[in-house]
Amino acid sequence: MAGAAGHRPLLDHLHHARDGEPGHVEAAMTASIDIAGERVVVVGLGASGRAAARFCAERGAQVVANDSRTEVDGLEPLVAAGVELSLGGHDPAIFQSANRIVVSPGVPPLAVVDEAAARGVPVWSEVELASRFLRGTLVAITGTNGKSTVTSLVAAMGEAAGLPAFAGANLGEPLVHAVGTAAGDRGLVVAELSSFQLERVDALRPKVAAVLNVSEDHLDRYDSYAGYVAAKGRIFAAQRAEDHAVVPADDEVCLGLARAGAGAVHGFGPGGEVRIEGDDLVDTESGLRVPVAELALTGGPNRLNACAAALIARLAGIPRAAIEGALRSFGGLGHRMELVGEVDGVAYFDDSKATNVGAAVAALRGFMGRRRVVLIAGGRDKGGSYAPLADALREVGRGAVLLGEAAERIRAGLGDAAPLRAAESMEDAVRVARELAQPGDAVLLAPACSSFDMFRSYAERGDVFQAAVRSLDSAEVNP
Repeated sequence: MAGAAGHRPLLDHLHHARDGEPGHVEAAMTASIDIAGERVVVVGLGASGRAAARFCAERGAQVVANDSRTEVDGLEPLVAAGVELSLGGHDPAIFQSANRIVVSPGVPPLAVVDEAAARGVPVWSEVELASRFLRGTLVAITGTNGKSTVTSLVAAMGEAAGLPAFAGANLGEPLVHAVGTAAGDRGLVVAELSSFQLERVDALRPKVAAVLNVSEDHLDRYDSYAGYVAAKGRIFAAQRAEDHAVVPADDEVCLGLARAGAGAVHGFGPGGEVRIEGDDLVDTESGLRVPVAELALTGGPNRLNACAAALIARLAGIPRAAIEGALRSFGGLGHRMELVGEVDGVAYFDDSKATNVGAAVAALRGFMGRRRVVLIAGGRDKGGSYAPLADALREVGRGAVLLGEAAERIRAGLGDAAPLRAAESMEDAVRVARELAQPGDAVLLAPACSSFDMFRSYAERGDVFQAAVRSLDSAEVNP
């Protein structure tokens, strides 16, 4: 499947590396800039904002680092680099003389930023800034679910080919940290991008860009689902005909986003170039064939993730042998359908990264025909409907345990889909789930919500869940 306006064959220039040879990657170059002497205002001093401020200062810019908080950790290196601090609000005066503004993804819309943009001041995300200085092959991956796994797997495929590889942006390290590295200069840079980061991109041009899926999420930030989808689609906006857009072959929304760009469109999954045929993962273009039973990633949603990664890697020029090797060895990331252990014949799974309804539904349906499931869900509501979760629970649910700020809204959305119980804490939720479960069942933490009502992150939430499972009597847990 290919073509910005329809279907066309793979572009002739695409390099297909032979098995056993180092992969060749070709960068999609973004126009470079010189920021020396510019006055750059960086808004939001989380990890990416601090990294952007230091990055600009080291390149000769006059940097003002701005945050609404009065106390921010980790500012000492910025002060040492000559960065001016403006804390406790967003003083309009600092924006009046700005030549450029870099906005961190967690910063909500601000009138002073919008006014500067209306005056013609460039307003970028940190990933847009980084893209102007990268010389390696840039692969960018977004989607409501699965993007961290696919990003990490593609980077592992690059490493298996002997390429210097960097995986980051929304996943782990800020993207500016790739600039000047071997990966950033001549290797493979794989960027996981959130919708927030994509709101402020201009010329970011990935050689391969992917939207893995879209479902309701972050409706506490966007006015509508359409606004959220449009932000995801910006990943394709600057691509050219020699670039590649990767989407699910059977998803008309994602296909529409890809076709709005100029890159060649490629599909994965049912009907796509890389798909599951019978018991095998197959790439119809390269000849790759790997039995599903031999994939290191397990679970139904991860089959699609593996297909997407294999297609992205092939389009980035990674050899088939390296792709196959990583598929057989890469076992996934923590808190993503992670088997914690078994207690009295009940398996406990940590999918704390399932922070939206679509991810929780996919996790539940991965047990279809195998186990009944007691779901642990709840946290801070993100504005979507819980009706799809009710449908999935009717199919595979033994019951559900609800906790956190969103518990009552989830209860209303689930209705009579399964027996529902309440919990005051994660430890309490694990105990209640154990009471509901029967031998052969699974207890699944798939919250369908963000973690910020009770925890600092989805990772902390998963850690607390795992500790609670390990504290159960008769627990047989993974080392």
